[in-house]
Order: sequence, then structure tokens, then C-alpha cells
Amino acid sequence: MKIAVLEPLGITEKEIRAIAKPITDKGHELIIYNDKVTEIEALKERTKDMDVVVLANMPLKGEVIESSDKLKLISVAFTGVDHVDLEVCKENHIVVSNSAGYSTPSVSELTYGLIISLLRNIVPLDDASRKGKTMTGFNQADLYGKTLGVIGTGAIGKRVAEIGLAFGCKVLAYNRTENEELKNKGVTYLPLEELLGESDIVTIHLPLTKDTRGLIDARKLKLMKENALLINTARGPIIDNKALAEALKNGQLGGAGIDVFDMEPPLPLEYSLLGSPNTVLTPHIGFATKEAMKRRAQITFENIICWLDGNPQNRVI
Repeated sequence: MKIAVLEPLGITEKEIRAIAKPITDKGHELIIYNDKVTEIEALKERTKDMDVVVLANMPLKGEVIESSDKLKLISVAFTGVDHVDLEVCKENHIVVSNSAGYSTPSVSELTYGLIISLLRNIVPLDDASRKGKTMTGFNQADLYGKTLGVIGTGAIGKRVAEIGLAFGCKVLAYNRTENEELKNKGVTYLPLEELLGESDIVTIHLPLTKDTRGLIDARKLKLMKENALLINTARGPIIDNKALAEALKNGQLGGAGIDVFDMEPPLPLEYSLLGSPNTVLTPHIGFATKEAMKRRAQITFENIICWLDGNPQNRVI
């Protein structure tokens, strides 16, 4: 069986081959590409004759998937899979698995990095310090005692909620299914609109689906407190970022910490949020710690091993 890693996975080829050794020891061929390409024809060439392909967050379009008549498994080294044409995979009976859980600690920690950066004005005060200035003109605020609204309580949202409790926050949550463990710890579930209206900080931890795309639009932003913070380390299109930029510009919100956008960085210089006040923006780094990169490679190849054994895990379709 032939397996291709279509793009770099954030660890060395030596590390990948060590993780994949149980597979190659059984005679399966592993091809590793150490550069990222986006051209359709180049991707068709890389997937040709492959039984399994591995990718991270590189888009994999239907025409590429359909061009490989041997393809049976796509093992995605990422939690979200909206960059893979799942409909074509279903039509061609191709199994798709993800590496759910690999970035739970990493994204949760970045969430609080963004929150605390905004509350303490760390980014602008770093600049002020380097220019010989003081804290004059900059507000400081505690996280302790704030009401934290967590939208989505899957693995990452659950961890964010638990950390919020440890910080001394009142934690509200919204999710289609309520987590009894969180409720027993003191988390209160509310309808989305109530959560938006009561929270000092709102943080998003939902997957991107047809139902969540544009979920936080101009109308929902108006429901939030005037000084509230909005954090997104999930998927960019869940928020209408043009509406968010306008709300920030008008002083409707206190600030925003955004790691994900409706496109992958680099962002064009005219992108709406780049000129917005009281923002901390990062170029999609939530998942990208060195520890997370190794975890996701391990999960990705475990998925292949389980599939080869006839017991696929982390199956999306």
C-alpha cells in the first residue's frame, strides 16, 4: 500500500518516519513531501496511485480526490476537515479521519493568552515600554470575577471552561448538548443570545458547519456588552469579521483576540480587522506548538494503523 504525506507536518521527516515505523515495517511505502503546493495538477500528481494521503490544513478539492482511483483513506492531521471536499469523499467511498484532540491544550492556552493580553494591554504596553513610556493612558483589568461565555463545549471548549473556573470566573456555556460534568463543576448553560448579553468575555470553540458559518453576525454582536471581549481560536468564518471590525471601530465592543480568519494568513493589508482598535491578532497559531505537532502526527498515523487493521478511529466519514 502506498501512503503520501502531501505537505509538511511541522516535525522533521526523521520524526515522521519513526512514528510511521509500525506501518513501513509491514512493507507499506511512505512518501513524504517536504514542501507545500497548491496547484491542482501538482496535487493530482502527488495523489496519483496513492491508497492513503495525509495532509494538515491544505485545501484538498474534489477534482484532486477524484483523480486518484486508488485512494481509500484521507488521514487529516488537523481537527477541522472543512478544507477537504467531503461530498466527493462520500461519493467515492473514501474514509476521512481527523486528529481530534491533538491541539486541545495548545488552543486552550492561546485562548487565555489572547484574553489576558487584551485585559492587561500587553501588546501596546510592550511598545510603550520600548519607547520609554509608562502605563499612562492604558487600562488594566482582572480576569478574576469576570463572566466568561464559552460557545461550544467540545474538548477544547470544555478545557477553556475548566480553566475559566480555576481563574475565578463565572462560566456560562452554549452548546447543543450540555456537558453534565461541566454543570456539576458550576458551569451554567444558556441560550446563545442570553450568553452573549451576560458575558464579559465570549470565546468561540465550535466547528465550522453550514449552521455555524456567520453565526456571530452584526445582530449578535449588538447583543454583547459594550466593553465585552470576543475571542476566536476556532474557525474564522464563524464570525462576520467585517461586522466585528465595524463594532470595534464604533466602540461597541471592548476588544477582540482573533487567531482565525475567513482566509488563511497572510492577510491582505486592506483586511478589515487589521485597522481595528483594541485587537490582538495572530496568524492561526493556536494548533502550532511543537508538542501539538508531534501529537497530531502520532494520532494521524495511529488512524492509518487502525484503518489497516479494519477498525478505523477518529472517522469523520
